[in-house]
Amino acid sequence: MTARHFPIRVGRRSRPLLRLFGVRDANAFVDVDDTFYARFGRFHVRTPLANVTSWRIEGPWLWITSIGVRVSIRHRDVTFGGSPRGGVRVDFRDPVRLGPLRVPALYVTVEDLDGLAAVLAEHGITGQDARRR
Repeated sequence: MTARHFPIRVGRRSRPLLRLFGVRDANAFVDVDDTFYARFGRFHVRTPLANVTSWRIEGPWLWITSIGVRVSIRHRDVTFGGSPRGGVRVDFRDPVRLGPLRVPALYVTVEDLDGLAAVLAEHGITGQDARRR
């Protein structure tokens, strides 16, 4: 299976802040083949694609709540965020390890939200577009 590559959108004004997380253009992306692999600077998540149960496109969000590597205290999901324009939430059947955390879902602010959703849908993973327009 050929891997599909989706760069994470990093806004011009967010770039200096994201460098604190080690984020560069070359290490901010999502790859999908038989695995789901997301990398954002020094942080990464990898899981078999069979562990992905659903996706949901959301946003846009406020800048202050969407930039960086963020952990939701309430739900324990994680965001790899470089832009407030929106992202794709990817839910996992079994939580995925990210350092000491077990992550049940990951938000990624890829450039091509619809493209990532389409690739996941091609693999039989259901989802929805819930963006505020």
